[in-house]
Amino acid sequence: MKKIIAIALLIVSTGAFAQTKSISKAKVSFELKNLGIKTGGVIGGVQGNINFDPINLAGSKIDATADVNTINTDNDMRDAHLKKADYFDVEKYPKMNLSSITFKKNGSSYVGQFNLTIKGITKPVEVPFNYSALANGYFFKGSFKINRKDFTIGGNSMTMSDDVTITFEAETAK
Repeated sequence: MKKIIAIALLIVSTGAFAQTKSISKAKVSFELKNLGIKTGGVIGGVQGNINFDPINLAGSKIDATADVNTINTDNDMRDAHLKKADYFDVEKYPKMNLSSITFKKNGSSYVGQFNLTIKGITKPVEVPFNYSALANGYFFKGSFKINRKDFTIGGNSMTMSDDVTITFEAETAK
């Protein structure tokens, strides 16, 4: 009888998290080197849904979008340039999207395989991240690298690195 109660409690507690949660708070930042100096910014307007269950990784799913029109590098002139066609082309592609494919546990953290879509180009990316429970929700934090040229961002440049590090933080309610 104790085993049945324990199994029932496990199922109920697992099912409570396995529900899809909207992202309530998020931050997406990026960093690259230009002329050998680290530079970067943030992209806001993050929306999405997280259905992440560490006990059922195969049934987990994360989808998020960010509004590229919100790009902020603390330089209005640079922000306006980054919105043009040779960079993010926000008139044609106002959103970027990240959608999970699979997850696996990696020690005390997780690694997700995602499809990242920028400027209508979708590429697979591997995203290591940490997940933790908060008093009123769940917290996700991770970082990954992309090659900006894979998404036709910025063209050829002798001064700007091709590698861009993207860092994110996201919270959901319980």
